[in-house]
Amino acid sequence: MTMPTESPVRLNRLTDAQLAARVARDIPDGSYVNLGIGKPTHVSAYVPEGREVNYHSENGILGIGPVPEAGAEDLELIDASKRYVTAAPGAAYFEHSTSFAMMRGGHIDIAVLGAYQVAENGDLANWATLDETFPPAVGGAMDLVVGVPRIFIMMSHVNRDGTPKLLKRCTYPLTGLGVVSRVYTDLAVLDVTPDGFRLVELTAGNSLEDVQALTEARILA
Repeated sequence: MTMPTESPVRLNRLTDAQLAARVARDIPDGSYVNLGIGKPTHVSAYVPEGREVNYHSENGILGIGPVPEAGAEDLELIDASKRYVTAAPGAAYFEHSTSFAMMRGGHIDIAVLGAYQVAENGDLANWATLDETFPPAVGGAMDLVVGVPRIFIMMSHVNRDGTPKLLKRCTYPLTGLGVVSRVYTDLAVLDVTPDGFRLVELTAGNSLEDVQALTEARILA
C-alpha cells in the first residue's frame, strides 16, 4: 500500500499542550499514572477539576506537579525526561528499584507513553528505529507494558515526512505485543479493539476520510 507523504487538505492538529489536556480528561479520579518521556510529560500540568491524579516518573517520584515557572526550578527535582518538575502535595521520592517494583508489580493504573509506531492489533514500537543516526533508547517501557493494565499512547499521527505511524503491522523492534489500549494523536483518538483501530473522536474540523488517508491501518467508525 503506497501512502501519501502529505495530506491533500490542511488538517487541524492539536498542540502538545492541547493533546496533553485531552489525555488527562480520560484519567479517572484517584489513578496512579506513569508518564513516559517526551510528549507524555506535558500531561502532569492537567488534572481535571474535582479529580486527584498521582503522576509517577520511573526515576523515583510519585506526585509530579506541573512544570515550574522560569526561575523557580529546583535543580534537584527532575523527571525521567530530565525535565524540571514540581512536587504535588504529598509527593514521595524513592530509589529506582522501588519505582520499577511499582511498575512491574501492578501498582500503576495507566501509563502514558510515546511511540514510533502502533499496530492495529495493539503492538507497540517505541524504543528503536532502523535509523542508525538515532541510537536505541532502552528504558522502562518494556516493564511498563507488562506491568500496567492500561497503556495510553500520545504521539503525532504521522512522521515528519508525512508517513504513517499507525500501521497494520509495526516494522520497528517491538516494545510489547498487543499492549496498547488507546492512541491519542494530534488528529484523532482511537481505541485498539479486537477488530483494529476504532474511532473515538476526531480533532474538530477534520473528517474521517482525511485522517484515514494518513493512516495505513483501517479506522473503524
